[in-house]
Amino acid sequence: MTKSVEKNKAETTKEFVFNSKDFDRVRDLIYKKAGISLADSKQEMVYSRLARRLRATGVSSFSVYLDCLERESIGTEWEAFTNALTTNLTSFFREEHHFPILTEHVKNRKEKINVWCSASSTGEEPYSIAIALCETFGTLTPPVHIVATDIDTSVLATASQGVYNIDRLDKMSPERIRRFFLRGRGAQEGLVRVRPELRDLISFKQLNLLADVWSVNGEFDAIFCRNVMIYFDKLTQGKILKKFAPLMKPNGLLFAGHSENFLYVSDDFKLKGKTVYELASLHEIRKKATSNHSNKVDP
Repeated sequence: MTKSVEKNKAETTKEFVFNSKDFDRVRDLIYKKAGISLADSKQEMVYSRLARRLRATGVSSFSVYLDCLERESIGTEWEAFTNALTTNLTSFFREEHHFPILTEHVKNRKEKINVWCSASSTGEEPYSIAIALCETFGTLTPPVHIVATDIDTSVLATASQGVYNIDRLDKMSPERIRRFFLRGRGAQEGLVRVRPELRDLISFKQLNLLADVWSVNGEFDAIFCRNVMIYFDKLTQGKILKKFAPLMKPNGLLFAGHSENFLYVSDDFKLKGKTVYELASLHEIRKKATSNHSNKVDP
């Protein structure tokens, strides 16, 4: 059996017809809406996730569904469409090397510390930031405010509740769990909820990084934008980084994901450490100071 025959047979067994033209329309729509660049290999993933939306809305085909989206005639379906195509893989203290860098950066501050978690997903990342800063200051009420945003409203709802399966904390020490989480009992056995003091440090809000205006105010001591830029093309990445720069304090830090590299994307940031960036202006000041010190001749 040839590949083309196999492909046609597979398509006929699907509940909905979904061809390359439909896929191209989806890619164009999600790129314009959220800046996400879908690779050719994502066609089956797109079918699987959006087929659920066709069933939920009672639409009979992808072409009709996409026509309705373009006419904005399904009410809030744009939100559901975007939620369906965003990936929300996260965990507590993911890329753990970032947290000691953050705490060292702010530990001697007297003024309030502001952190923006720009892709908060289901909340594990902003709560990890909060835990790390509570431990740094030795209190559940440190001088900290964390803004946690995401384009996906459904994961934000989960984040705001702060309730997780106990298995999500398997890499966390028993002492840390006792201090920052409340265990469920009875019907809630096997679940944990973050302590209200931790929740009070965080403001959750919906935000599209592609929006012309962001509903956040700087200046931030740190911005976490980890494992989200990989879904954007270089042009979109550059635009977002340029908007980050004026929202940061002069010595602020930008934390990226392990597979993200901004060195050839933006002139606004320079690499400070492993997937940690600082404003280029501060980088040049430090570079110049180091150069002057090394060239200094003792009398």
